[in-house]
Amino acid sequence: MDIVKFNLEYKTKFAKIDEKEKKVLSIEDVSKNIEFEFGKLAKQANFAVKVTSGGTSVLCCIVMSEKENKEIPQEPLIPLTVDYRERTYAAGKIPGGFFKREGKPREHEIHVSRLIDRTIRPLFPKDFNYDVQVNVLVLSFDSEYDPTILSVLGTSLALSLSEIPFEGFFSCFRLCKIKDEYIVNPSYQELDISDTDLIVSFFKDQVLMIENESNELKEEEFFDMVSYLKNYAKLFDEFQQEVLNQYRKNKILYEKKFNLEELIKLNYDSIAGVIKETIKIEDKKERENKYKEIAKNIELKKEFCKEEIFKDEELLKQLKERVFFTILRDVIRKMILHEQFRPDKRNYDEIRNINCEVAILPRAHGSALFQRGQTQALVTVTLGTLSDMQIMDELVGEYKERFMFHYNFPGFATGEVRPDRGVSRRELGHGFLAKKSIESMLPSQEEFPYTIRIVSDILESNGSSSMASVCGATLALLDAGVKIKDSVAGVAMGFVKEDEKYVILTDISGLEDHIGDMDFKIAGTRNGITAMQLDLKIKGISLDIVKEIVYKAKIAREKILDIMNSVIDKPKAEISSFAPKIKILQIPQERIGDLIGPKGKNIKQIIEETQSKIDIDENGNVFVSAENEELLKKTIEKIEFFTKDVEVGKIYLGKVKKIVSYGAFIEILPGRIGLLHVSQLAEYRVKSVEDLLSEGDEIYVKVTEIDEEGRPVLSRKEAMKEGYKNNYEK
Repeated sequence: MDIVKFNLEYKTKFAKIDEKEKKVLSIEDVSKNIEFEFGKLAKQANFAVKVTSGGTSVLCCIVMSEKENKEIPQEPLIPLTVDYRERTYAAGKIPGGFFKREGKPREHEIHVSRLIDRTIRPLFPKDFNYDVQVNVLVLSFDSEYDPTILSVLGTSLALSLSEIPFEGFFSCFRLCKIKDEYIVNPSYQELDISDTDLIVSFFKDQVLMIENESNELKEEEFFDMVSYLKNYAKLFDEFQQEVLNQYRKNKILYEKKFNLEELIKLNYDSIAGVIKETIKIEDKKERENKYKEIAKNIELKKEFCKEEIFKDEELLKQLKERVFFTILRDVIRKMILHEQFRPDKRNYDEIRNINCEVAILPRAHGSALFQRGQTQALVTVTLGTLSDMQIMDELVGEYKERFMFHYNFPGFATGEVRPDRGVSRRELGHGFLAKKSIESMLPSQEEFPYTIRIVSDILESNGSSSMASVCGATLALLDAGVKIKDSVAGVAMGFVKEDEKYVILTDISGLEDHIGDMDFKIAGTRNGITAMQLDLKIKGISLDIVKEIVYKAKIAREKILDIMNSVIDKPKAEISSFAPKIKILQIPQERIGDLIGPKGKNIKQIIEETQSKIDIDENGNVFVSAENEELLKKTIEKIEFFTKDVEVGKIYLGKVKKIVSYGAFIEILPGRIGLLHVSQLAEYRVKSVEDLLSEGDEIYVKVTEIDEEGRPVLSRKEAMKEGYKNNYEK
């Protein structure tokens, strides 16, 4: 195939930014261009599309296995893998660290991989059981053009043009707001100064996926932003349709191992009633054991299955579980839709019972236990110094991360035996969502000069552990004495839809997530949304339904905040005694060298004597941390000794550096030497300076003035009048 290029032009806004001051200089209309190219690169993949905008290029490659998977999944889960990787050569960089090649995916790469996955997964046929892999490589990087959205758009076109079964193309755009102006597909610099980062995927005119981070975004503003992006989605859909009409490959036909519809008909009547009774068992373990018993008795007929299934005990077991789960899902969904039933007997808009505790770990700087139903999160806050910040080496450049949120989900949380072999993608994703939920509420570094690490250990799970982590994090921060701007809570919303009838479920449990069509996590304060994440199993929902869900989530969020506030509603007055003590000093930039000293002599001496930590930035901010208040005070005194300017009227203990006939030169601060005239040595007439002083002596002197050349004028006589005795007398 020849190289074919398509241009998608659209109007948006562009913000000119003062990078140093992080101020917006102006906002103007620009025409951004996205170019799609296929037929040249990676021709052995099922399909590959190169997407370019500005100086950023990504290559989206799609590959499908030749044979169907032998295993039969319990539910229609597509065996899909998405890997987004950033090559450092794209930004003209060599990887940092000891190994000079890219290693395992970084957290940002995993987050983008998950974003692509969540968008495309609902659009595959539910009975499709072939391995599909999406590989996205960032080949060229320009910080003005974000590769994330280009990756999603390229994946849509590649899947739609390929022979792989895929039920439709989609669109995805990013939006931020600066000075009341909406900016589509903003640059990294624009995102840095925006209070809102919203990514929305659309399938036709339906909302398919949402990812959001914001600073108390009002619900009405959120709806306006989604509506605004729909216009660009429509434009891209029209573009894709034109391309597909000309270049789409014929989709492959794939053979099914079994006729699921007929197997369901065969077993439905015999087990539906038993399932209805089993659902009412409150104990999760007992209920699941009963499910396994029912699944064993599923009837299979050879006319509805391939012969190979009956020759393999494991395949037989898997198929029975698949038939059982499909019937279970249908039974529960019908009960929810038509009988106002929920498995744990709650109303549609009722949240589970919540219990909160704080200060449960004596040595942690802040701790909390948040329990909602059978989901339990133990959340801790650890306060560190600025030297504890995490160094991030990204394409956009190296920077330091002051806030970390780590989420852990061990096997015992669901009663499973599962070796702990590192952090999963799911754990990273949940931690990232919780971090976004909390981050905008943290005090600035100037207000609170600590590095903050939050860890959420999920000890028990039955739905919405990420939102439990958000609630627990708020409680732990308040317990740690961190002056957050407001409390944040989160809730997971569910959705069940058949034809035109649907039900919205507040605070979904694990089973409701399993059999439902949606997991919509929404976190925020009373004033607005701080983060949200929409995952769908169906091909989108209307904006009107999104509005209904978001408003119901707000009501639930406020109820949860009431419960949390009854336990702790403001930060503790003092931070933990086990946390390091930190203070920020401001010194003149020209005195930074004085503090550091030749070859770091001065600062090394201070650190050795006080066992403190000292960090200095280029603006003259000195971050001092010590184990206790006494050492902190001692460290500050020593820093001031090297950096403070001489003050007229103040008395200093100085050292005699040189004696001359008309007086002595005294060093009162490092590098600050003043003249002590012989007439100011004593109240009586001194014949010779050497009668009183020798080089190296320490004496108290008072600064009486600063001369025209900026040199201190000193008086021992005035110091003595104020009661200061000299260390040396002759």
